[in-house]
Amino acid sequence: MHPHSRFYSSQRLEMHYAVWGDESKPPLILVHGTRDHARSWDRVAEALVDRYCVYAPDLRGHGDSAWALGGNYSIIDYALDLHALGEAIGRGPYTVVGHSLGGGVTLQYAGTFPEKVSRVITIEGLGGLGWGRERRPAHMRMRDWVESMHRLEGRSLHVYSSLEEATERMVSANRHLTPELARHLTEHGVRRTDEGYTWKFDNYTRAGSPYEFNMEDARDLWNQIRCPMLILWGKESWGNRSGVLDLSSFHDYRSVEVANAGHWVHHDQFDVFMEHVNAFLNE
Repeated sequence: MHPHSRFYSSQRLEMHYAVWGDESKPPLILVHGTRDHARSWDRVAEALVDRYCVYAPDLRGHGDSAWALGGNYSIIDYALDLHALGEAIGRGPYTVVGHSLGGGVTLQYAGTFPEKVSRVITIEGLGGLGWGRERRPAHMRMRDWVESMHRLEGRSLHVYSSLEEATERMVSANRHLTPELARHLTEHGVRRTDEGYTWKFDNYTRAGSPYEFNMEDARDLWNQIRCPMLILWGKESWGNRSGVLDLSSFHDYRSVEVANAGHWVHHDQFDVFMEHVNAFLNE
């Protein structure tokens, strides 16, 4: 099954999203992670399309969405784009599934507009928020950010001579991938150039922001989410914080650790992942 491509506008950027299925069915949105793309959700979309119309956006600077002029890529910008997508679709409230960065974006959106979200699934979506780290002074964060942006100005996109070479890089990032899935993710994640192949994502997505998303703000937003939530972790993930996070700001939630899975739980243990997802959605 191949999805339909559509576009919407957010902050004057042309944003792309893929649509699977019949739009008379309930809407479900899939939000990918950093330096990923909408088509990484294909297997998940195909497993859900019998019950939902599935929408998968390319975040700004990713996939077939526009790159932000000046390299403005913070979690609040991504959340703004997700809200704009929801308004463009116009079928809320939504079930939203987010992976990694996409999980954090989903929680920002759901906490800001809780009335627009009926269920939330986050996959490894609570990392990178400064858990257990001392907050650094603003002048240090600002200096580091300016220097990182300056370095990125001189950074060129890496060119791969072939799809096979790019696929090898994909596999090196996640050894759980099957050859078929690694090839699929690569084919939809690269752009052909005169020299070879480059990833579609903007290098500036690596820059972050000098304004840290602190835990006080995070907990305030999370406390607004009253819909049912499923929080998934990969037991082998470098991002796994399932045993150390304080989830007391959430209300109606369950947290599940998936064995033999790393950061990409939905790729690494697809059948187990879908068992948990289906059980949650069928309640």
